[in-house]
Amino acid sequence: MKVKEKIAIVTGASSGIGLATAKLLTQKGVKVALVARSKEKLEKLSRELSGSLVIQADMTKAEEIRAMVKKVKDHFGRIDILINNAGQGYDASIENTDIDKFHKLFDLDVIGPLVAIQEVVPIMRKQGGGAIINISSGTALMALPNMSAYSSLKRALVGISLTANEEFKKDKIIVSVVYPYITLTDFEKNTLKAKNIKDFQWEEDDSDFQPPDSAEYVAEKILKGIENEEAEIYAHDWMKKMT
Repeated sequence: MKVKEKIAIVTGASSGIGLATAKLLTQKGVKVALVARSKEKLEKLSRELSGSLVIQADMTKAEEIRAMVKKVKDHFGRIDILINNAGQGYDASIENTDIDKFHKLFDLDVIGPLVAIQEVVPIMRKQGGGAIINISSGTALMALPNMSAYSSLKRALVGISLTANEEFKKDKIIVSVVYPYITLTDFEKNTLKAKNIKDFQWEEDDSDFQPPDSAEYVAEKILKGIENEEAEIYAHDWMKKMT
């Protein structure tokens, strides 16, 4: 897909990968609907991004997601790209996983993107095509201690994405899933953690992990994935060997 002059929704646009992606798409001539819970942050960002639209929405609430998609369609007249980026992590052992927290994150990391997909697909189908990009995680390719909850949610998003790509091919709607590596954002700071779980901090002499990526690097990968209509977008080629 050529992205110039397209209309995109970016959820979780107030920081991290969402912020970097919104900026990059705007640079490429895309009009972006900026979606997050923090209206103040979005309004500040919107002043930098020509033609952008601010929509405050909680991606755990289906009615707000539906209202958000309708506002974007009413404002721009079409929706060409949906980037489901909003999400949150949860670090806990299986024994210490809090079920209520897990339910809440299920609504954000899985149900929220699914509802958004359901809302934009009829619009894209009528237009003759579109692109949906779901941000998963490299943890969906691994089995790491204390990450069963988050990894399982991101694996669920992979399953939805790959199946949706098959279901909507006939409508010329490409559904892609992105596997970011460790990324230099506030994601770790905002991750829920069970008792005694420490924040992950990469050290230069850490032989177990490659150096983290910038959010801008991931945004470039997302853009190339949209342009090349890739079903799976890996932050690094070596991650393909983990599947």
